[in-house]
Amino acid sequence: MPHLNIPRIVIAGTHSGVGKTTVVTGLLAALRARGLSVQSYKVGPDYIDPGYHQMAGGRPAHNLDTWLTPPEKLVPIFARTAAGCDLAVIEGVMGLYDGGRHGVSSTAAIAKLLKAPVILVVDARSMGESAAAVVLGYKSYDPEVNIAGVIVNRLGSEAHRQMVVEAIERLGIPVMGTLFRNTALSMPERHLGLTPVTENQAVDTIEAMGCRIAAETKLEQIIAAAGRAQILEFPDTQATKVCSTDVVVAVARDEVFSFYYPESLQVLAEQGVKLAYFSPLRDDKLPEADGLILGGGFPEMFVRELSDNVLMRQAVYAACLAGMPVYAECGGLMYLARKIIDFHGAAYDMAGVVPAVCAMQQKLEAVGYVEVTALTDNAVCTAGEKLRGHEFHFSKMLPDNPQAFRWAFDFAKIRTGQRYLGGYAAGNVVASYLHMHFAGNETAARRFAAKCREYRSYRQGRS
Repeated sequence: MPHLNIPRIVIAGTHSGVGKTTVVTGLLAALRARGLSVQSYKVGPDYIDPGYHQMAGGRPAHNLDTWLTPPEKLVPIFARTAAGCDLAVIEGVMGLYDGGRHGVSSTAAIAKLLKAPVILVVDARSMGESAAAVVLGYKSYDPEVNIAGVIVNRLGSEAHRQMVVEAIERLGIPVMGTLFRNTALSMPERHLGLTPVTENQAVDTIEAMGCRIAAETKLEQIIAAAGRAQILEFPDTQATKVCSTDVVVAVARDEVFSFYYPESLQVLAEQGVKLAYFSPLRDDKLPEADGLILGGGFPEMFVRELSDNVLMRQAVYAACLAGMPVYAECGGLMYLARKIIDFHGAAYDMAGVVPAVCAMQQKLEAVGYVEVTALTDNAVCTAGEKLRGHEFHFSKMLPDNPQAFRWAFDFAKIRTGQRYLGGYAAGNVVASYLHMHFAGNETAARRFAAKCREYRSYRQGRS
């Protein structure tokens, strides 16, 4: 059985907002400045934090999620992507024990699966010795989770630091870092969390974070803790690769459409698909392709520019009309709609493929893990087939005619069991708010690649 002996550490939090991303980003930059090759990961279905990881660590970040991908595939994905690096840094999600229903894909579950030590980030603002009680509770809650140390964040003074550190160290738990409050190093946020790195100049901030982490944490202790991770054995689940690349899929990628899991796209490549990237924001035509993918992102932040690019909207509409297989997620669905209504109520023309309007709401419309069942055959699955994924959006799709609308899926929320219709499927177009990972839905990747081959043959026959 293959095995992996790479140093690795999980940076977890007591709850959301304790500063995990700041710590991890700074840690990656600090380790890289030391000449180490670092590979980063993010627990859960997050697209934005990995962008900061990549900028700080110099390598594409990957997601680890046991809902989006089966647990037996997660360790091989980690092993393959971590191979050859000096150290792996894994950022947790929410609080250490938070996840989906019954703790699915929690940081604790991933840490145990990867046999990785955990450093717990504690927000000590408005706390003194009580911080030690919090740490003790997290350590005692699940003895199988190896909490190797603590980083204390948002300290107010040197006296505050001494009080908290002394209390935690009386528990026999090492304090590996103490960070004072510094709003100058915060990252820009908006309605879905952090602003993607594609939309802001974060280089200087990340460099400053690296210097701060190097100065205010015990890097040698952190590296040593990572080196104590157990040897990891895992099944060999190497995918059978298609020998030749015989179809091309155009993939929207720019400041608007940036929500892609690298390993998800790799699954498509293993099906013989060549990916051709383009920008719906700036390009005026599609690449020569046999299929089209429109990922998630923030079309609402660039809605005027997308609407003004009439030639691209017309090209996408024509491709859909011609029968090209099209898979669109969330922001991609919004772009395919007839119009987007922004936060201020202004309406902008989009591609007009989906007979609906996507209207921005003032509060979060949906978030969480879902399982969807296909209502009809479409470009990624057959009627009755199920896909696993995630929703996270502020917009609502409003069909022009709900009774005649070609709904794609029956959605089921994993946490609550709530069911509802969602998405659009007609011809070879399927678009919805679902974000999925092809590594956890390989039959969808195979079907989409097959549909692209059918379309290629159809076009060659016509020509």
